[in-house]
Amino acid sequence: MSSEQTKTRILETTWKVLETRIDKNRMSDIAKAVGISRQALYLHYPTRAELLIATTKYIDRVKKVNQRLELSRAAGSGIERLHFFVRAWGGYIPEIHGMSVALRNMRKNDKAAAEAWDDRMQAVRHGCQAVVRAISKDGKLKYDLSEKIATDILWTLLTVENWEKLVRDCGWSQSEYEDKMIGLAKIALLEPKEATN
Repeated sequence: MSSEQTKTRILETTWKVLETRIDKNRMSDIAKAVGISRQALYLHYPTRAELLIATTKYIDRVKKVNQRLELSRAAGSGIERLHFFVRAWGGYIPEIHGMSVALRNMRKNDKAAAEAWDDRMQAVRHGCQAVVRAISKDGKLKYDLSEKIATDILWTLLTVENWEKLVRDCGWSQSEYEDKMIGLAKIALLEPKEATN
């Protein structure tokens, strides 16, 4: 088996272990589940943080995150970019929810899990920042918002925790969630005359 095949097997197994056995996520547990020695696992991923970050990025590749974001990145206006970004990220949350629960449950006592979760959430923040910049460039960002504050607002609106509350706890449908998040983001970020369009 090639090194790349072994890496893929490690990442696939880590993904499965984290979603199904949160208590069995030590390097030795993962090596055993993969069927390799701990030393072999460390040759591919020298630290647990590197393994967890690589696993989350692997999930993004498998789930084709870049393709999902193409419409947002190619949008002709900031408002259009906002629509596409919320739909892309909002639609992705249910697919990575199991992994997000695992990492969030571990992060309080596990620095590697915290690093992996923070790495992914920073990627979401960069997407929010790109949306806000596009809105600002179009001259449609609320006059009293800086790009940083507007990014903070959008990033907070789109947290996995908010999705859980609204979809899981309140019973919103996925399409309701996406529609309402777009509406709330427009009200929060855009000049009033733009927010109603």
